Amino acid sequence: MLVLASASPRRSELLTQAGFRFAVHPAHIPEDPLEGEDPIVYVTRLARQKAEAVFRELTGANGGAGANRMDGHSSLAVLGADTTVTLDNAILGKPEDAADAARMLRLLSGRTHRVVTGVAVVTAKGAEVAAEATAVRFLTLSDREIAEYVSTGEPMDKSGAYAIQGRAARWIPRIEGCYFNVMGLPLALVCSLLDACKCVE
Repeated sequence: MLVLASASPRRSELLTQAGFRFAVHPAHIPEDPLEGEDPIVYVTRLARQKAEAVFRELTGANGGAGANRMDGHSSLAVLGADTTVTLDNAILGKPEDAADAARMLRLLSGRTHRVVTGVAVVTAKGAEVAAEATAVRFLTLSDREIAEYVSTGEPMDKSGAYAIQGRAARWIPRIEGCYFNVMGLPLALVCSLLDACKCVE
């Protein structure tokens, strides 16, 4: 049984698109980066922590109320993922408010940044962890374009304050790497990890 440890509708849509059957059980853990933490280390740490937290909850491995909820959990695989935007190796997470979103978009304007996603699959046998990075080029944005985009509300729950599958697509002339990674779930990498676990059809 595959469980997605995320409430992200985009990740659910992508997994469904790839033909997987799965349940959704979001993880609730602190997502702040550690001081000086490398972006790849950050996203892989969170992806693993999310998957491990949900695996423990579903199997009762922490001795809590989830005990005995998932009998025969040798077939359970929990998928965790975390995505962030990086510029000059600095992490740009989700904006705190509209002003912060505008600040991030001004930083990305006219430059190439990286989107990094950490992916982890946790089973009774252990954990498989990997990361994917995609380079994304932004056109130069005017203050008016930024203000109008921020006013739509779309940037507010997105790392780096934009969604490539949304209105921001008009400003992205090219990427180098996996498009689905920029959406939040690098499907080819996820499939490779699930295949390595040999427990999900």
